Amino acid sequence: MAHGQHGGKSGPLGPGRRRGRGRWYAVAPALAATVVAACVPAAYAAAPAPAAAAAPAQGAGDGLDRYHRQRLAWGSCVKGPDDTAGRDLDRAGVSCADVTVPLDYADPRGRTITVAVSRLKATDTRRRIGAVLLNNGGPGGTAVESPPHIRKAMKQVGTRYDIVGFDPRFVGRSTPLDCGWPVGTAWFSAGSGRAGFDRQVALQKDLADKCRAAGASVLAHISTRNTARDMDVIRGALGERKISYLGYSYGTYLGTVYTQMFPGRYDRVVLDGAVAPGDYKARLMQGAEPENERALSDWAAWAAGRHDAHGLGRTRAEVLATVEGIVAASARGPLTVGAAPEVFRLDDTQVPLVLFMGIADDTDKARTALAEQVSALAKAAQGRPAPLSPDFAQLLRYALTGEQAATGGVQAAIICGDVGAPRDPEVYWRDIERSRAAHPLFGPLTNNINPCAFWDRPREELTRVRRDAAVLIVAATGDPRTTYRSSAGLHELLPSSKLITVENANRHGLYGEYGNGCVDGEVNAYLATGKLPKEDRTCSTASPSSSSSSSSSSD
Repeated sequence: MAHGQHGGKSGPLGPGRRRGRGRWYAVAPALAATVVAACVPAAYAAAPAPAAAAAPAQGAGDGLDRYHRQRLAWGSCVKGPDDTAGRDLDRAGVSCADVTVPLDYADPRGRTITVAVSRLKATDTRRRIGAVLLNNGGPGGTAVESPPHIRKAMKQVGTRYDIVGFDPRFVGRSTPLDCGWPVGTAWFSAGSGRAGFDRQVALQKDLADKCRAAGASVLAHISTRNTARDMDVIRGALGERKISYLGYSYGTYLGTVYTQMFPGRYDRVVLDGAVAPGDYKARLMQGAEPENERALSDWAAWAAGRHDAHGLGRTRAEVLATVEGIVAASARGPLTVGAAPEVFRLDDTQVPLVLFMGIADDTDKARTALAEQVSALAKAAQGRPAPLSPDFAQLLRYALTGEQAATGGVQAAIICGDVGAPRDPEVYWRDIERSRAAHPLFGPLTNNINPCAFWDRPREELTRVRRDAAVLIVAATGDPRTTYRSSAGLHELLPSSKLITVENANRHGLYGEYGNGCVDGEVNAYLATGKLPKEDRTCSTASPSSSSSSSSSSD
């Protein structure tokens, strides 16, 4: 569940941004968003967690003292002569270190791995509040590069925090895992018929087999619960009694898990684009078809008003008809885009992914990028030369080549390490066929098979929300990744939480990203004072940079 279309994310659908985000939208933008469910299953409400899922006691005798008390060697962030991101961090005053953690928390004296962290220290030391830990989602997104960006978003209160980014285990600068995939993501559509689905079954099994061959000794230890345990080691190594947290997309699920496993060890928690635990599953986007269709329709209306620039149609219906024609043409034969030396061929399992990734952001910049991509695909569907914009070329390199294969492999490892999935391909095919009538474009994507069908079963059960947590949740009503229904579901599970709603926005990722002064102001006030708003709040999108807000009850 990454978000956004500006480079850096790494969710089920998109390359990560250089600023270090990576919300769950994977291939350049994001497949994974998380999911919805009009109701949160009762099993996730207040039942006691099973013994296997209980957090290990941390204190004398648990074997973790040496990890919590380790002295971090802070220094330059530059890892090599070509590490421009590291040099940028150094210039911004960020220091980096590696935190040692056990591979297996059940065997703390066994094999260890490292988790990369970065820190931009508080400058207002007299009024220092503490440290805030960042996660940009994905799963599998990096955050080591994020502190300078978040410091800017936090404005004056940012000087009162140590802002700490980290790359979760086996992500980015941490101990690596590269499954050697030929593609950068596993999240494709099943296409228009059985032949495309059968190809997907073969591909997804191959991707799972490659991860098993490359990382058999570590796959069982890649999970959200272990990342939460790593977070607590980071807290201890920083010398903090409690730590604050800012998480986007999948990072909201990680943050919720931390509050449940370590209830006395967090301070201020902001969850942007939140995932209700009951909506976290192997097919992350299953159930979010209506939100994606609405976002595509809204984009089509926008594009219709710019027909002279993009040539996609003068009405919403005409633009949507253009899209349908592209998908139909890709089902008849792959569409060729680009020119030598960089040429891509996209079939009906891949074209829906491009559309899906492009609709998680309703800013003019993002909508223009998608219009350029659709215009290229429309030319290809007509058999005409279809030149690639730099952004489109980057997206396709990410999704369809092994250029950033490590990102997709780790993302699958986290999701499949967390939740079990049906093993029988026919289960997926039946779901695809059932969804196709109502959701012909996105149903075969959201219900498609993925590597989890061929993964070993998770070692632990999913975390259950059994403790209240006073957190701040931020959500847009039209978010097509982590849907508003999911954010509202988490809000209901956590009675002491407060919800900031942005109305009429098809946007995934708000704080410090969307330019909404109302959202940024509410979050920064909470980070400054530690006091949640007295009531849920609603922010207008009439002007994203405006600061208008009104109180309302979310019920």
